[in-house]
Amino acid sequence: MKKILHIILITIISLTVISCSSSDDSKTTTSSVSFVAVGTSGTLLTSSDGTSWTSRTSGTSNGLQRVIYANSTFVTVGDSGTILTSSDGISWTSRTSGTTNTLYGITYGNSTFVTVGNSGTILTSSDGTTWTSRTSGTTNNLYGVTTTTTTLLAPSSLTATGAAGQVTLDWTAVSSARGYTVYWDNATGVSSSSTAITSAITDNYTHSGLDNGTTYYYKVAAIDSAGTVGALSSEVNAATPLPAPDNLSASGANNTITLTWNSVSGATGYTLYWDNVSGIDSSDTAITSITNDNYTHSNMDNGSTYYYKVAAVNSSGTGTLSSVASALLSANIQGSETNEGHTYALTSDTLSWDAAATAAAAVGGYLATLNTKAENTWLYDKFGHYGGTARDLWIGSKDNVTEGTWYWYNGTTSGDGGVSDNISSGAKWPDGSNKWHTGEPNNASGFSDENCGTIRSSVSAAEWRWNDFPCDNSSSPFAIYGIIEID
Repeated sequence: MKKILHIILITIISLTVISCSSSDDSKTTTSSVSFVAVGTSGTLLTSSDGTSWTSRTSGTSNGLQRVIYANSTFVTVGDSGTILTSSDGISWTSRTSGTTNTLYGITYGNSTFVTVGNSGTILTSSDGTTWTSRTSGTTNNLYGVTTTTTTLLAPSSLTATGAAGQVTLDWTAVSSARGYTVYWDNATGVSSSSTAITSAITDNYTHSGLDNGTTYYYKVAAIDSAGTVGALSSEVNAATPLPAPDNLSASGANNTITLTWNSVSGATGYTLYWDNVSGIDSSDTAITSITNDNYTHSNMDNGSTYYYKVAAVNSSGTGTLSSVASALLSANIQGSETNEGHTYALTSDTLSWDAAATAAAAVGGYLATLNTKAENTWLYDKFGHYGGTARDLWIGSKDNVTEGTWYWYNGTTSGDGGVSDNISSGAKWPDGSNKWHTGEPNNASGFSDENCGTIRSSVSAAEWRWNDFPCDNSSSPFAIYGIIEID
């Protein structure tokens, strides 16, 4: 019988190729193969432009009668029941047809491949791999097959964008589509047998409830009014980033900043970003290949505040940046810590209140304003016994204008309905606990005017509570250090 060399023509449009075989359905692919030709003795040729051709190994010496591209798969049929498939037109796999009859025609429609041949042979397959014999009712040879089903083209311009716990997909709408099916997996090679999401009705979809730190792969197909699934799009992928590490803390002293954070499940390492100006992002200087949940940044210059963010890393990429932490290094500062986005620093020396306020201004800060009980207790826990030494601490409160009327000297409040500004005698935190130590403020006799606020480690009970003291520190038997706050 005369063999015919059949060629599948694939027209390239904006990096997408359209495959047409006779009257068969149009399909799209991102394969570098734009043309496939088949013929006698298992001949199989491919070309990217129709001009230069490359011989491929078909693995058969049987004649190949027809080839099509559909459902992201090349399928060729031929003598002695030969069926070969390929995802890229280059590497081909023989499939079991269950017949030795020559197969002449093949088409694709309604999500089904159909091939026909000698003695009334008709075979069908949903994927080109597994074939089922159908009853034709004739023993006559069948040389061709077609379908009235018009398969929708593949959606183009598919993009995937990962965020915490989700991936957002967008694509160009397909004319006449009543909806779309999204196929996905967490490994490359998505096909129509992959997990399907059938609820997409517009040209976008957000896939939620995903694991963080994982890469997901997708293809999309349009669905027509009859429910027929069209050609698959090209494959895209996106990673859901690892979550940001919590509780990043920076502590500075002696030209060194020590950073700690909470470990992130699934992380294989961390990247630390830093600068000596605020506004840290992933374009700042990076310290990579950190394998633990801490880092010591050494040989830093005094006289600057250093800012940091950290991100977890795994094979899917770099995760979400943490909140910022900062630490101050200065010859006048013996240590600093970060809390709720603010930097707090302890002066190196004991000072009068006014000298401490001047030292604070010199590094761009002020003596601490206490807006919450949590801030109050945190500050004392960090600095009240810093370095193993009990310390009384100046804070930024005074009543030097009108005796008994206390105020924050830098005017800073948190807009919290007066909780921060109510700091005179009897003031309480929202939980009912007193801000001042028992009997304080009292402007005690025997001292010069006690017009400046402290937190005193020298008071045995509830040490985080406040005490009024002379601003010049002349009458205190305890050294008083300044606590500097920097926004």
